[in-house]
Amino acid sequence: MINGAGFRNALISGANNITSHKSEINALNIFPVPDGDTGTNMSMTIEAAARALENVESKSIAENASVAASAMLKGARGNSGVILSLLFRGIANGLKDKEEADGKALVSAFHVGVEMAYKAVMNPTEGTILTVARMAFDAGRTAAEVENDPVIVFNALCSAAHDALEKTPEMLPVLKKAGVVDAGGKGLCMIFDGMLSLLKDGEMIRAQEQEEEANTGIQAQIAASDEFFKNAAAEFDADIRFTYCTEFIIGKAEEFSKSPLELQSFLETIGDCVVVAEDEDIIKVHVHTEHPGKAMEEALSFGQLLTVKVENMKEQHKKAAEQYEKEKAAAEAVKQKQEEMKPASPEQEAGFVAVASGEGLISVFKDLGCNHVVSGGQSMNPSTEDILEAVLATPAKTVFVLPNNKNIILAAEQVVPLVTDREVIIIPTKTIPQGLVAMLSYAQDSTPDLNREYMTAALNNVSTGQVTYAARNSEFGHTKIKEGEIIALNNGKLTNKEKDPVKAVVKLAKEMISKDTSYVSLIYGNGITQTQANAAVEAIEAKNGGNIEVSLIDGGQPIYYFILSVE
Repeated sequence: MINGAGFRNALISGANNITSHKSEINALNIFPVPDGDTGTNMSMTIEAAARALENVESKSIAENASVAASAMLKGARGNSGVILSLLFRGIANGLKDKEEADGKALVSAFHVGVEMAYKAVMNPTEGTILTVARMAFDAGRTAAEVENDPVIVFNALCSAAHDALEKTPEMLPVLKKAGVVDAGGKGLCMIFDGMLSLLKDGEMIRAQEQEEEANTGIQAQIAASDEFFKNAAAEFDADIRFTYCTEFIIGKAEEFSKSPLELQSFLETIGDCVVVAEDEDIIKVHVHTEHPGKAMEEALSFGQLLTVKVENMKEQHKKAAEQYEKEKAAAEAVKQKQEEMKPASPEQEAGFVAVASGEGLISVFKDLGCNHVVSGGQSMNPSTEDILEAVLATPAKTVFVLPNNKNIILAAEQVVPLVTDREVIIIPTKTIPQGLVAMLSYAQDSTPDLNREYMTAALNNVSTGQVTYAARNSEFGHTKIKEGEIIALNNGKLTNKEKDPVKAVVKLAKEMISKDTSYVSLIYGNGITQTQANAAVEAIEAKNGGNIEVSLIDGGQPIYYFILSVE
């Protein structure tokens, strides 16, 4: 039988295992566009459960499974993370009211999880994490009919998951072409392997980061101590008299007649904080001075220089001050977010939550009426809990949520059943332009249901172009992409690759704009100057004979040099 402690420890072991292998899983991503990688999303999702279970001492497998499922649901990130959380939510439902679980109970609960995961995906695709979970369940059910031992059942389940993973390229041609297995399925196998290690061998797998921390604990403490005193000295010595902290070790000459006191006396004439320490064979020296060269020249009359270190203390102090200001600003931002995200009573009729990244885009969404903008997007998918906090902080009876990314929609949908004091409507916006047009389509005098229709229908009226960089070597369609190349996407499909993002967006606009186009917006992000953005606008307008006026927005978004909205 598996009790609560066994389940808890197995899940923590599974979380540690995928955390150690997340880079390997991320590398299986076959698309060149930077994104919230599968390994990262799945590891962050299950780590939320591991953290929640660390201090749970219940002996009930039902209670521990429930705690894990709840934490995983709120911490779910990306589609793979949400599917993983739903799998464990189903397992928790299947184990309800059980103190312990035998093999049949375990596989029965797993069946509930597989069904729940499949139902959450509108059009389930075989050859993914769903397939791996389903085929693992089939093997576990067969094993349970022969032997009711939960460890034997889980061993069969785990083995079948690996077999299913190896078959995913045969189910998905795009995987076969890239020569890789499904990343989500691989992540699930890593979790199962970690759990089996604990259940079968009693061995808790530790995350790689934990191993490194354990091996370097003493060194880390020493480094932290050194850093503390270094920062403290900088803080209390704002008025630095001398620029250079100079340290060196002198190997005494064979015929050594001079006294180190002579060297100390000389150094005190060109600086302060002088320390001269003598050993049998060496002299260690420390001095703050404007002339490190003179200090070393004098040192040569005592012997050879074995080591030399010269640091600019004013520059160090400047960097320390800058770092302090950054940390202060970050702390203030966290405090402000906490204040903004306090739960609010639903008093207004309607409110809005959007997901976006970049100061400019955040400002645009707020100007359009969004109560809260959750930080996130392509490469940093927010968790369900992040979106939930924003919804509860919106003082409205109906809250419309705009995920603005296809990999965030599923996480946003998990918020709906978690909110009981207001209605939550998810508008399935896959891009920033879709989010903007949805906001503009809201009719204040209409009902929530009609606005759902208006806003959703409006998504078909806008096309999205994106210019970004290739995060990895890949093959997109029939085009080979090299890491770092500038690529342009028309509604997610690769159209061209360039060395210059301005040229890429001009070509992209030419392809997307037609005689039926009425409105074009160009949103420029990090890495693009105002001059480059203006040049892109001028070129796009010129290519279209001056018949189209392009609206320019400083979005400040990461990942995408340009986002093009064509209506």
